[in-house]
Amino acid sequence: MSEQVTQEQSAPETQQPAPELNINDLAAMRSLIEVVSQRGAFKAAELSGVGMLFDKLNTFLDAVAKQQHAAQPKQPEQGQGE
Repeated sequence: MSEQVTQEQSAPETQQPAPELNINDLAAMRSLIEVVSQRGAFKAAELSGVGMLFDKLNTFLDAVAKQQHAAQPKQPEQGQGE
């Protein structure tokens, strides 16, 4: 029993930061897929899987952009010449 206590005390508790993934990361992945596919980095058998992933990313990012645009407060248009 004393061994267990000693081992627990000797192991420092380092709290790992929570993994982060944000919209900018997903947009970077979409761009990366475009670049490497243009350079021919994928084998033919991999293209359907890569395409499906790209389509999912693209659909998700488009939906997020629409939500962000809709959430922005509307500014009243200023009349010209007034």
